[in-house]
Amino acid sequence: MGQKVNPIGFRTGIMQDWKSRWYASKKEYAELLIEDHKIRAYVSKKYKSAGIPEIQIERTRDEVKVVLYAARPGVIIGRKGTHVEQLQDELQALVGRRINIKIEEISRPELQAHLVAEDIAEQLAKRAAFRRTMKRALEQTMEAGAKGIKIQMAGRLGGAEMARREKQIAGSMPLSTLRAKIDYGFVEAMTPQGHIGIQVWINQGEYEDQNNGVDAQEGQASKKPKRSYKR
Repeated sequence: MGQKVNPIGFRTGIMQDWKSRWYASKKEYAELLIEDHKIRAYVSKKYKSAGIPEIQIERTRDEVKVVLYAARPGVIIGRKGTHVEQLQDELQALVGRRINIKIEEISRPELQAHLVAEDIAEQLAKRAAFRRTMKRALEQTMEAGAKGIKIQMAGRLGGAEMARREKQIAGSMPLSTLRAKIDYGFVEAMTPQGHIGIQVWINQGEYEDQNNGVDAQEGQASKKPKRSYKR
């Protein structure tokens, strides 16, 4: 059986950039990595309703730049930007460094796999039928302009005694094609019967800059020319 690889990790460093961009010595690396995890966990937990699928972190010598991609940026900004200043102070107290926050709005949240998975989890927590919820998510994502979508659920679906797995696919899903822009999201739905794992893959098309794949091509071994035989 083929093993499934996270599509984002599969393309990181080849077709898309890293979500944490900084350099550290061997002694500082572990400490800074834990700081990044603390920042992401704190922001995701506090502003769960803002719809934040991605948090990018850049470090310089003087400060830490945190870029939040949000479907509802107004929840984070607040009235006259008061919430941003408060969040900045809280993160500075958390990691003990100067923080600079930047917020980017997501124009089409229907094409973000993590947000689609979160929406499905909310519907399941409200006791919605899982097949109807999956079908609705498939239709909305395809109408938004996606090339393909795959949704997979695992757990006690519909309150069944035995846990099982179900999936639905629409459009194309070329997981092994590095040029294809595949977004992936995983969320756990808390239901009275137990946790249900929700995985979502969305094919957003192809990467615009085709030169990003040069590193992958250079890494391939050169093919030997075919031998010509003379009579």
